[in-house]
Amino acid sequence: MAYDLIVVGGGFAGLSAAMQFARARRKVLVVDAGHPRNRFAKTSHGFLGQDGKPPREIVREGKRQLALYPTVEFADVEAVTARAVEGGFSISLAHGRQEFALRLVLATGVRDELPPIPGMQERWGITVLHCPYCHGYEVRNQAVGILANHPLSLHQAVLLPDWGPTTYFTQGVFEPDDEQAADLTERGVRIERTPIVELLGKAPVLEAVRLSDDRIVPVAALFTAPKTHMASSLAEQLGCAFDDGPLGAYIRVDDRKETTVAGVFAAGDAASPMANATLASATGVMAGLGAHQSLIVRKAS
Repeated sequence: MAYDLIVVGGGFAGLSAAMQFARARRKVLVVDAGHPRNRFAKTSHGFLGQDGKPPREIVREGKRQLALYPTVEFADVEAVTARAVEGGFSISLAHGRQEFALRLVLATGVRDELPPIPGMQERWGITVLHCPYCHGYEVRNQAVGILANHPLSLHQAVLLPDWGPTTYFTQGVFEPDDEQAADLTERGVRIERTPIVELLGKAPVLEAVRLSDDRIVPVAALFTAPKTHMASSLAEQLGCAFDDGPLGAYIRVDDRKETTVAGVFAAGDAASPMANATLASATGVMAGLGAHQSLIVRKAS
């Protein structure tokens, strides 16, 4: 069956893109393997109207609303290949099915690479965190730490005292200069230069961190800046260009969220250096609008 649009990725960005086509009465297929980046978090925060709800519940309700539109279909399976063909794009799904669409929206997301320290992965999204605005309120008034693994970690350290007493763990690598150290001191941030080697407590609870000199520092949450990688190879297969972000590469898009491959649009964390539920949904809306209008309005030459 031919579709006007195939959306790959059924998270906040992908469903928001599909909604625009659904309301334009266009045929849409949403392909989603069910492994969203935020699956480790119990609740989503800072997303107006959805604050405190589990991410899967938000997605479930989004799919329910989309299913009310007669032109929308879902395929709960991985999209494994994508290629440009005459008149549009062909997508190969994991169970062997081939689908065709005039336009594509890639909302494929990213995967996170955490520092290789025992205890990090099993606490990810609960007490090992990345975004003060997304998670800071839930750990307010408790001791928090920043495990520095990127220059942006200093930015986190300056912000976090608004939520709780803060320790900046340089890991002996990401040392603040004199001006940065003064800023941290002014904000009441304690600077610890001995590296963290282990997280302590019954996961996913975090009670403290062990340092390489065997000292134990109590913390209830640890913030860090994970490296990001594309969760899907589809953009690369299609020949889309990438830009280098502070934490990893992301798909290059224009103001309409169109990639460097005509007819292919991208949204969400895969196409932005900033990760946030509201921003993901908003870029999905823009990608959906851009893709729909590209079927109708000729670009100025």
